[in-house]
Amino acid sequence: QVQLVESGGGLVQSGGSLRLSCAASGRTFSSYAMGWFRQGPGKEREFVATINWRGSSTVYADSVKGRFTISRDNAKNTVYLQMNSLKPEDTAVYYCAADRRVGVVPTTQVSEYDYWGQGTQVTVSS
Repeated sequence: QVQLVESGGGLVQSGGSLRLSCAASGRTFSSYAMGWFRQGPGKEREFVATINWRGSSTVYADSVKGRFTISRDNAKNTVYLQMNSLKPEDTAVYYCAADRRVGVVPTTQVSEYDYWGQGTQVTVSS
């Protein structure tokens, strides 16, 4: 079992930056691919970024490519999402998630992730 706790959300002006953190419990964190997802008001949860277990492979949604960076520190059981050049359309609750399938290619599919955090609100004002 893995427990995930996100932090770092808040209110920021358009063009600003935030760094989200996701702290994981459990000794198996370092073997899991990790993902960030978001859900805006009235929208379905959507993929943002994912990273493989050792941090050597990442995938981004087209909408955030070049602006967001996902990274992880396995020694600290933490995954990060650096968000730059934020736009009002980035406003959402951001969730981190863990895929417990060992050794697989990181996936963009919500249904493939087994563990989820409670989410952190990001609001970008225009």
